Amino acid sequence: MSAYKRLLNIVKHKSPWDQLRKNLTTWAPVGAAFNAKTQRKFNLLEKNGGLFGVPELSCPAGFQVATQTALKNTDRLVKKVCSHYPGVKTVEAFDQLSDGLCKVADLADFVKVAHPDPAFREAAEKTCIEIGTVVEKLNTNVELCKSLKKLLYNPDIVSQLDADTRRVAELFMFDFEISGIHLDDKVRKEAVSLHVKLLDLSNEFLVGSHLPNRIARSAIPEHLHLHFASEGSFVQVGGLHADSPDDLVREIAYRIFLHPNADLMDCLEELLKCRYKLAKLVGYETYGHRALKGTMAKTPETVMSFLKLLTEKLSDRTAKDFQMMRGMKKKLNPRNSELMPWDHPFLSGVLRAERYNIEPSLYSPYLSLGACMEGLNNLFSQLYGVSFMSEQPTAGEVWSEDVHKLAVVHDTEGLLGYIYCDFFHRPDKPHQDCHFTIRGGRWCEDMGQYQLPVVVLMLSLPHPTKSAPTLLTPGMMENLFHEMGHAMHSMLGRTRYQHVTGTRCATDFAEVPSILMEYFATDYRVISQFARHYETGQPLPQSMVARLCESKKVCGAADTQLQIFYAVLDQIYHSTPQNRSTTDILKEMQQKFYGLPYTPNTAWQLRFNHLIGYGAKYYSYLMSRAVASMVWNQCFIQDPLNRDTGERYRREMLAHGGAKEPMLMVEGMLQRQPTIEDFVDALVSELNPNFETFIMDSER
Repeated sequence: MSAYKRLLNIVKHKSPWDQLRKNLTTWAPVGAAFNAKTQRKFNLLEKNGGLFGVPELSCPAGFQVATQTALKNTDRLVKKVCSHYPGVKTVEAFDQLSDGLCKVADLADFVKVAHPDPAFREAAEKTCIEIGTVVEKLNTNVELCKSLKKLLYNPDIVSQLDADTRRVAELFMFDFEISGIHLDDKVRKEAVSLHVKLLDLSNEFLVGSHLPNRIARSAIPEHLHLHFASEGSFVQVGGLHADSPDDLVREIAYRIFLHPNADLMDCLEELLKCRYKLAKLVGYETYGHRALKGTMAKTPETVMSFLKLLTEKLSDRTAKDFQMMRGMKKKLNPRNSELMPWDHPFLSGVLRAERYNIEPSLYSPYLSLGACMEGLNNLFSQLYGVSFMSEQPTAGEVWSEDVHKLAVVHDTEGLLGYIYCDFFHRPDKPHQDCHFTIRGGRWCEDMGQYQLPVVVLMLSLPHPTKSAPTLLTPGMMENLFHEMGHAMHSMLGRTRYQHVTGTRCATDFAEVPSILMEYFATDYRVISQFARHYETGQPLPQSMVARLCESKKVCGAADTQLQIFYAVLDQIYHSTPQNRSTTDILKEMQQKFYGLPYTPNTAWQLRFNHLIGYGAKYYSYLMSRAVASMVWNQCFIQDPLNRDTGERYRREMLAHGGAKEPMLMVEGMLQRQPTIEDFVDALVSELNPNFETFIMDSER
């Protein structure tokens, strides 16, 4: 037989393995959409419908048009509210007013950081500033506030309000109060002036906290230059290089990146002073007391009790973790075995990998993006009766060709909303995983229909290649599940009012649905439904999942203690002012609540950009994790795919957004009132070893 005929015969008669492989790697529509390279169908005759289907936003100049339209509607609604007799219609008009501004401001807030076109980003930035200024004026509009007072201070009217309407009215009043509406003219003007100053200081600190530091090339060994960016006779240090296996690289990066900047130090000190002054002006003991009103914790005193008790309960485990790290450092570098702050992230990673062999490249082939999206689709279908449907965006609707649009559809309720998946890396895109609300859900009385929520999930994943789809590390997969938790909170929270839609709730509750999703992401009963090798179709072995889960407990106490230190620092910075620098406070808190020595002439707080968005609320991550742990262990661990439990979770915790007190939602789900001790015990018990994993490993 000729070589040509032999080749033809091979092509015609594929082996049984080829056929098996073909069958095993067939994906459902959602999985297939995300595992394929995005191919848009271009229609030259199709008109540009604008970003997110907003016609005005077909070009950057459209932001000004959309802004002016929103401001005209705002004026109209303000007049309407101020002239109407107080009642439910008052709250509806307030919500309409909020919705009109948020629909433009929230969209602009996303575009200014994510759009690849600088002209769009600049136009969006201007819109954010313009609408932000209007919101500040509205929050100090005396006539507008009076119309709400007439409602809330009339017992007869209040008694006729449903619970959601009353809570939304109270939340709007809270916005007025923290802006100083109850103050006399002179003091109110001072409060407004402080608000404006804080906006400028916050922006200055955020920008400065991300800027690199530099040092003369001659100041560091020549063989280390390649680890840092060059700038003439200087090297730039733009991060901590925490994962570098070279001790000296980590130390240099830590010392240079955290070197104090006098201007930024002044900015932070002034920002904290202004926050305290504003809080006192509007009637609060400290900024922390103002920030925590309406949260699960309620007061700074409760937060500090939580953090101190957690530190106490973790102390023995934390000491053992640091001892393990010292042992590993001595093994890797016998000449310099002192454990320093720049060692913690790297050595904890080394210890996890050594003990459990969790090299990400072993897991990634089983975690293609399409497989993970299919897994999420299956999970939500089983828990809530919700499915994803991939839709083709219209011309101009998305800002990048690789953005996927998903319709979220319920079995019986129909279309719930839209999720835009901006998952892939591109130049100038922020390297952070986050969820943006573009439009909140609300009932539109005038139209007799529900305004569907629209959100964006932003990740920074590698693009698929010719030979393979996008493959995720376990960390990337967990982040995807986490952010999808936020998205589903937005989709399933069918609130009457936009002001409390989805994730617009207390900060220490908002992270609960997203963190709970991380538990699903590491449960083999969930993972086994989707994690299979993108080439062979083989499932991810259960032992690998078990090792991954156990590896997180290695140095888990020390990792948690580091978060406690950050949370305590945040609380102290936002308490009564102390006659000492933020660095002196950091030194003391690091010694009390962390344990590793402070490095002279560094100022870690100048890189703590969470002080802006999470001022006095950084503890929220820990408290939310405690609640998520309790919900998982009490409600889902026996059967993570149970529809009845999923429906109850939606009913008790997701459906209300911020329309219900956060602790009442937790109590409804747990059927009891949890204490601070319960929260602490939940976090500590997470670190207990699972002996089944050891048995599984010993049987291999």
